[in-house]
Amino acid sequence: MSRRYFLKMLASVFIASLGGIWSFLRWLFGRDSVAEGQPDTDKVTAAGEEKEPEGEGKLLASVFLLSDLHISLYDTTTTDKLKAALDDVTELDPEANALVLGGDLTDYGREGEYQQLWSILEQYSLPTMHANMGNHDYYDIWINEKGGFATDTMPNGKTDAQSRERFQRYMNYDKPYTDEWINGVHLIMLSQEAYLEEREDVGEGAWYSDEQLNWLRAKMAEHTNGEPALIMIHQPLPALGSDGGTHRLIRANEFRDILKPYRNVFVFSGHTHRDFYTDNHYTTQDNIHWFSNSAVGRLRPSAPSDNSHAQGMYIQVYEKEIHVRGREFTTRQWIDVAEWRVPIE
Repeated sequence: MSRRYFLKMLASVFIASLGGIWSFLRWLFGRDSVAEGQPDTDKVTAAGEEKEPEGEGKLLASVFLLSDLHISLYDTTTTDKLKAALDDVTELDPEANALVLGGDLTDYGREGEYQQLWSILEQYSLPTMHANMGNHDYYDIWINEKGGFATDTMPNGKTDAQSRERFQRYMNYDKPYTDEWINGVHLIMLSQEAYLEEREDVGEGAWYSDEQLNWLRAKMAEHTNGEPALIMIHQPLPALGSDGGTHRLIRANEFRDILKPYRNVFVFSGHTHRDFYTDNHYTTQDNIHWFSNSAVGRLRPSAPSDNSHAQGMYIQVYEKEIHVRGREFTTRQWIDVAEWRVPIE
């Protein structure tokens, strides 16, 4: 037996042993119960598992979700990554129903950044596009008249209202939130409505007004027969039972109470910039299925990286299931650890 063959055989035995240990630990600690806030693996199929849901039914809607673009006049890598993402999605599914930009479209919410973003978008034949605001889309208040980042003079003669109006003008929205029905699937866009110039207490969190929450309540009342709802937010949810602070959805308990009477509610957030090789990109809170997206413009890698990655989600809603997949746009590949199938109840 050659030394090379012996080493290869030894490596194979080691890998197989790890697989056996992992299978035993899953059986010992996770087979008979589902922890609070974690998906039921009898119902949700992750990538790499043999189980496949039967009878997924007719495809109703397909949506691309690109979060945290962070388009910047001073960082050309963000525009390069967006172009890579759009090159990929327009070829992957030219018949997609919608393209969603999931907050932090820009780095500072400035006019020039929106112009730069739209100069890129206009180069492509895109499906219906929707977007919501993230905290960075309010950052113009940090910039002084010389174009410098000036914390001591914030808001530097700017207002949060100006940031909202700029976003709404480019998106052609009357409000920073909106919705659309797509073949029986309800796409709902929610937006942070205030930042530090108007409400010092919000930090980097998402504050929703009474008006927006009442609007959401009325929109959910349209769901009379379990129609799927895709609800797009930017900042993630806090722990179940609590409201959020900075970097979270602030009025989270009321948000969850509005959604509680309904089934087939799927919430998608961004903001964390975590790549799909980290944990907890899918979980549940009561009846809510919550997916945490990765990022296009700037990614926080799970391992040392050259910062060239750009990731997002491809969402397909069928009559009997929703299929969500993570995509690496720069290499045009699916991410095997980021795939979920959830039955439509």
